[in-house]
Amino acid sequence: MSGEWVRQDVRELPPSGIRAFFEQCADDKDLIQLGVGEPDFRVPESVRKACISALNRGETGYSSNAGLPELRQEIAGYLSAGFGLSYDPIAEIIVTMGSSEALDIALRTVISPGDEVIIPSPGYVAYAPMVTLSGGTVIPVEVKGEEGFKLTAEALRRSITPRTKAIIVNYPNNPTGAVMTRRDWEPIAELAARHNLIVISDEVYAELTYSGQHFSIAALPGMKERTIVISGFSKAFAMTGWRVGYSCASGELSSAMLKIHQYTAMCAPVPGQIAALESLRSGLKAKDRMKAAFDARRTLFVEGLNAIGLPCHMPDGAFYAFPSVAGTGLTSEQFALRLLSEAGVAVVPGSVFGPGGEGHVRCSYAASSGQLAEALRRIGRFMASLSSGGHPLNFKLPDRFLHFERLSV
Repeated sequence: MSGEWVRQDVRELPPSGIRAFFEQCADDKDLIQLGVGEPDFRVPESVRKACISALNRGETGYSSNAGLPELRQEIAGYLSAGFGLSYDPIAEIIVTMGSSEALDIALRTVISPGDEVIIPSPGYVAYAPMVTLSGGTVIPVEVKGEEGFKLTAEALRRSITPRTKAIIVNYPNNPTGAVMTRRDWEPIAELAARHNLIVISDEVYAELTYSGQHFSIAALPGMKERTIVISGFSKAFAMTGWRVGYSCASGELSSAMLKIHQYTAMCAPVPGQIAALESLRSGLKAKDRMKAAFDARRTLFVEGLNAIGLPCHMPDGAFYAFPSVAGTGLTSEQFALRLLSEAGVAVVPGSVFGPGGEGHVRCSYAASSGQLAEALRRIGRFMASLSSGGHPLNFKLPDRFLHFERLSV
């Protein structure tokens, strides 16, 4: 009876494909978990101590709706020094409950019922449902592996209609690890300006760019005014459970977003904000060490996948590998389910990331080196057990991968 009161669009929303795989195997102690994008590093001791000290002082009340002024000041300085982005910490930065809330309030601020929102596919699983909940219409644009999973101007141009209002972009990308350079962004920015589109740029993996420096579309001339930059501390700072993110946008957009933030979240958790502040003040070296570890794991893990017989491009950012499973004759969901039940390795089927993800699975290499080594062994045995035309698939893992767990970074 109570189900009759649930909105139809909410009833029809599928549950998160990532969390579905995580929940069904969360209690399996023998499982190798490559499904959830969560770093295996501890938050630095200086950050933990700063938070504990604040708790002991009783700093557990509300902050300003937009966040602690000193945190916004540090974020502004960090973005300026690291990425060449200039934002007023008082008028243009909002501290949110993770980058997910920042995305939610951005969409609810700019999207009206019937507006179309272009989303590259494969893309993060939350984008399409959030667009739907904001009243918008999702327009997926397939990005292709042979083009490095980058959004191209030609693909974008074909998808723009008079009802297009916004584009959601995420580079470095989840699930593919693709990055975009300044040269890649310039024709995208030109189209956005010509059609008066808003760009919502999720840059939560910006620090985890391995080839060159991250470049934000908001840094291009004229793009700051039409771009909402979203980021946070979950990934590069290993602070997933602290739930601290932020949005950066022009004063008018930020002022409107702040209204929604006030009525839905009031403010981000103060202990988390204090930890985020200390991360920017004393945790940057730890962040760089984590990045170096991810980089080393990336190379060995992706080379291992290719050796096993799962073709995989080398990701240039984030901490995900996106190998093709098309050669196995299984769908991405069939492959993930069988790998889970037969080999005890959890990955995410590419289909949950949109139509462009079918034929792939997402593997997080944010797990420990030892777990990644064991995962390669198990995936290798699983691949060897599959048959193609009655013959076992070829598989031989090079000897150096058997010592992957000894990697110490």
